[in-house]
Parts: sequence; C-alpha cells; structure tokens
Amino acid sequence: MVNSARGEVALELDGRRYCLCLTLGALAEIETALGAASLNDLDVKLQSLSTTQLTEIVFALMRGGGEDITLDDLANLPLNMGDLSAAVAKAFAAAGASAP
Repeated sequence: MVNSARGEVALELDGRRYCLCLTLGALAEIETALGAASLNDLDVKLQSLSTTQLTEIVFALMRGGGEDITLDDLANLPLNMGDLSAAVAKAFAAAGASAP
C-alpha cells in the first residue's frame, strides 16, 4: 500500500501496483547508476536518460519503496517508458525534489 505522507507513489506494471519512494538510499543508487558526481550533475543527467538508465532509476525507487524485485525481473516486465518517466517525476515531486 502506498503512503503519500511518506512520499510514496504507485506504479502499475503488468497488473500489479508497485510502491516507489525517493529515499536517501535510492538517491545514492541513482547517482551511482548515472555516474553523477554531485546533485547538480545528477540534475543535468536526469534530463537525458537512456531506456536502461530510466529502468535503473525505477528499480532504485522501487527498492526505496520496499519492493522485493530484481532488476532483471523489472526489465522483463512490459514497460512503457512514458509511464516510467511519469512515475519517476511523481516520486521526485513527492519527495520535494526537482523532477527530471
């Protein structure tokens, strides 16, 4: 169940709802996945993402939301990049951060 007071947002994939949350751990995973050296660098990199990078960001946000899923499992789901982008933007907004 998604708790919006904690900054959690929902993403439905293949008929299942997943919880996404921008935690400090998720932020660190995102910085590593994108090779960002600083928050300013991260902001720039979030403006132009590959499909793989977007999937890695969603994976980090899922882990922040407490989901028990592997990156391979996520990559094997039917993914709509527009839906993933919207979910990432919502997760960043829910955390009070700038959205990509």
